[in-house]
Amino acid sequence: MKITKKLRTQLRFQHSTFVVLFLAVIGLLAFLSQRYSFESDWTTSQRNTLSEASHTLLKALDNVPSFTVYATEEDQVRKPINELLRRYQRALPNIDVNFVNPELEPDLVRELNIQVNGEIVIELDGRTEQVTQPTEQNITNAIQRIARSSDRWLLFVEGHGERKPEGIANHDLGEWGKQLQLKGIKFRSLNLADTPVVPRNTAALVIASPQLDYLPGEIAAIQQFLKEGGNLLWLVEPGKTHGLQPIAELLNLEFVAGIIVDPNTQLLGIDDPRFAIVSQYSQHPLTSDFTAVTIYPQATGINIKASDQWQHSVILQSTPRSWSETGAMSGQIELNSDSDIPGPLVLGVAMTRDVEITPVDESQDSSTTRKQRAVVIGDGDFLSNTYLGNGGNLKLGLNIMNWLAYDDRFITIPVKTSADLNIELTSTAKAIIAFGFLILLPLLLGGTGTVIWLKRRKR
Repeated sequence: MKITKKLRTQLRFQHSTFVVLFLAVIGLLAFLSQRYSFESDWTTSQRNTLSEASHTLLKALDNVPSFTVYATEEDQVRKPINELLRRYQRALPNIDVNFVNPELEPDLVRELNIQVNGEIVIELDGRTEQVTQPTEQNITNAIQRIARSSDRWLLFVEGHGERKPEGIANHDLGEWGKQLQLKGIKFRSLNLADTPVVPRNTAALVIASPQLDYLPGEIAAIQQFLKEGGNLLWLVEPGKTHGLQPIAELLNLEFVAGIIVDPNTQLLGIDDPRFAIVSQYSQHPLTSDFTAVTIYPQATGINIKASDQWQHSVILQSTPRSWSETGAMSGQIELNSDSDIPGPLVLGVAMTRDVEITPVDESQDSSTTRKQRAVVIGDGDFLSNTYLGNGGNLKLGLNIMNWLAYDDRFITIPVKTSADLNIELTSTAKAIIAFGFLILLPLLLGGTGTVIWLKRRKR
C-alpha cells in the first residue's frame, strides 16, 4: 500500500488519539482507585481474611469495638498491625482504628500501663482490654471477653474430691479452666459446707465427678438452687452417685449400671475397651456445628424418664455396637445378653424448663419467667487435662459453658493456620527432586555450555 502524505497524517492522528485515550483511561483508573478499593484473598487457607468464627462474633455484637494502637511510627511495627485490623474493618466498616505514638504520650502510656510497642487497646461498651500480641485469635478472644456484660460466675463445687478447675493433675480440669478464662468466663470454687446457699449471681453450678458423699444440707442447697432456676453442669462417673440421687430425680434422670464399651475405638488405635466415641450429633445448639469425634473414657449411660416440666434433648449417644458392661473388665470382653445393656446409650443430655424468677429486691417488678438450663454428661474424663485435647472435646466443653451462661452467640475461636506453609512429599517425589537438582540439572547446564562452546569454536 502506498503511503501518501494524507494517509501519514491520518495514521499520526490515530496514534495520537490512541495515546490520549489510553492516558485518559489510566488517569480515570487512578482516580477511581483513590475513591474505591477492591481486595481479594487468593491464599489457600484465606490467611489474609478473618475466620468465619470472627465474622460471626462481630455480627453478634450490639455495638462496634474501637482499636487504639500504641506503636512507634516505624513501618515494620505499624504496617502488619494495620493490615490485621483492616480485616476487622472489612467485616465492620465503621470500626475506628487510631494509632498513637507512645513516645509522644508518656503520661497516657503510664496510665494505661502500655508495655509493648504495638500494644492494642480494644474498647467496647465502656470496657477495655489490652492485647500485647496482635493476632486474630488474641484480638477476637479479647473482644469476646469484654462483650460478656454479665458479672455472673461459674461455681465449681468442692469438698468431695471433685475435679479442680485450676488443678494440674491428670484428672483435674486445669487446662479447660485456662480456656474458660481465655474466653472471659469467670469461675471459682464453692464449698457448700461453708456457704450453704448458692449465690444468686451464679451463671451455672458445676458438679465435677465427686468421690465422696454429699451431706443432706449440701443436697438441699443444690435443690434450692435448681428450684430457683439455677443452671447446672453435672459430670457423672460410673458407680455411686455419692448422695446426689435426689438431684437425678429432680432432673428426671437415672444412670445405667456398668461402663460403656465400644469396639469402634479400635479403629482409632485405642486398645482400652472402656472408651466410648461419638461421631454423630443432634441439631441441638450445643452440637449442631460439630464434625469432630469426641472421646469419653469410662463413661456411664443415662436413662431419661418422662417429665411434665423438663424438655430433654439427647446431645451425645454412643454407637449402635456399644454396650454397658456390668461384668469384670478383664480378659476377652464380649456382650453378655443376660446382664449387659446393649447400645446405643445416651451419654449426654441437655434440658430446659420454664421457671419463675423472683427478684431479690422487693421494689422491683413481679417475678419473671426464664428458660432454665442443665447439662448432664455421663463422663468427666473427657474434659480432664489428659483427654481435653482429643478430637472435639475442648470445643464441646466451651460450647456447654457458653450455652449454660446464655452466651449462645459466643463460639470457640479456633487457631487459624495456613495450610500452604508446609509441603508434604512422598519418598518418590523427594527422590525425583534430588535426582533432578543434584544430577540432571548440572548435566543439562554442562551439556548446554559444551554445545555452545563447540559451535563457537567452529566459527
